[in-house]
Amino acid sequence: MSGNSGKNPVPVDTNGITPFQQMLVSCSGALLTSLFVTPLDVVKIRLQAQKSPFPKGKCFVYCNGLMDHTCVCTNGNSKAWYKAPGHFNGTLDAFIKIGRREGIKSLWSGLPPTLIMAVPATVIYFTCYDQLRAALRVRMGSHAEEAPLLAGALARVGSVTVISPLELIRTKMQSQRSLYRELSEVIHSAVRNEGWRSLWRGWGPTLLRDVPFSAMYWYNYEKGKAWLCKHNNIREPTFAITFISGAVSGSIASIVTLPFDVVKTRRQVEIGELQAMNLSSKASSSTLSVMTKIVAENGVGGLFVGFLPRVIKVAPACAIMISCYEFGKAFFRKHNQERLLTSTT
Repeated sequence: MSGNSGKNPVPVDTNGITPFQQMLVSCSGALLTSLFVTPLDVVKIRLQAQKSPFPKGKCFVYCNGLMDHTCVCTNGNSKAWYKAPGHFNGTLDAFIKIGRREGIKSLWSGLPPTLIMAVPATVIYFTCYDQLRAALRVRMGSHAEEAPLLAGALARVGSVTVISPLELIRTKMQSQRSLYRELSEVIHSAVRNEGWRSLWRGWGPTLLRDVPFSAMYWYNYEKGKAWLCKHNNIREPTFAITFISGAVSGSIASIVTLPFDVVKTRRQVEIGELQAMNLSSKASSSTLSVMTKIVAENGVGGLFVGFLPRVIKVAPACAIMISCYEFGKAFFRKHNQERLLTSTT
């Protein structure tokens, strides 16, 4: 006859782990992803700067594998990491020379400030996705297989809506070289001059890219994972299965949404440069006008510029993030089951 040892069982949800544990594993996955992927973007930016040096007010997009950030070049910042001298003969040469001459840490230049936005955004996104998928599977009945598609889209809308104004404020503070203690003044100034809606400028183009991406990514990921498990006659996915499923589904989603990525990147840079010149970002072009301009200048092919670099960046980022996330969830699920068994004996 079993008795209670006095320990309280872990309050788990239908996923087998608590929301706090989901947040913890998504945070860990986000940090690992950024550590692996950031050097690729640092090298890309250094090669861009070598070809065409960034003048004052010029913006570039920095990606840490989790989200894109607008970086503004300011005057008197000759020691900035992206302005460091060096002659590189390609990507591999840049990796070697930066590591040797500037130290291995230089491959992660500019990363810490971006993680302030990227890690919370990733935690919100992954935790919301798991919670929504579990709830929708119950409610959707015979259509439960489509739950990942809807959950992925809704989770992305939530994370983008929360993070968009924070990222816009970060860019504005960078362009004005403001200190964090001046944060409230920067927000009041933006609201006073352009209204509350200005804090979500760029929200639309981000959703146009990220929501279809997320819907396709999660749907294909869950399908691919289930197929690989069935093919290998196993119930629980291995690290390799989640890694492959993440890489393939991320590649597919990145290719399909590439035109929206091109438009979003151009608008992101445009808004950043207007802020750097202290001009109202209301002057920035609409998504449709940017798309029309790209087609007029470069043809339809202009919307698919950067196809290979995007896939090379997105595929490993998706693979690393999801495999770390699934590994962490499996660890906590097992831990919770063991605690539950201990508490009932």
